Amino acid sequence: MAAFRVAKGLSQGELAEALGMTRELVTYYERVSPNPSLEVVQRVADFFGVTVGELLKDSSPRAAAKPGPTSHLEQLAARAAKLPRAEQKAAIKMLEGLLSHAS
Repeated sequence: MAAFRVAKGLSQGELAEALGMTRELVTYYERVSPNPSLEVVQRVADFFGVTVGELLKDSSPRAAAKPGPTSHLEQLAARAAKLPRAEQKAAIKMLEGLLSHAS
């Protein structure tokens, strides 16, 4: 939903007004709600002139591209993917060790 809103150049408030809901509800649907009702999904799809399938196809966290430059972590991951397999394994082991202490 957020990607379609941003592509149309709308604020959350403008989208909320167009859909007859509050800005807080739009924020909830964009950031928190894992399962909006079918009625809401259909209203949003109709508003943007897309099918429900098109609206939902980028709903997974990995598929949804956030606007702006690639994060530093993503840049490092891309560089690490180009390393030889042995060096990738060493980097993964270090990262897993660090993350196991942080969690």
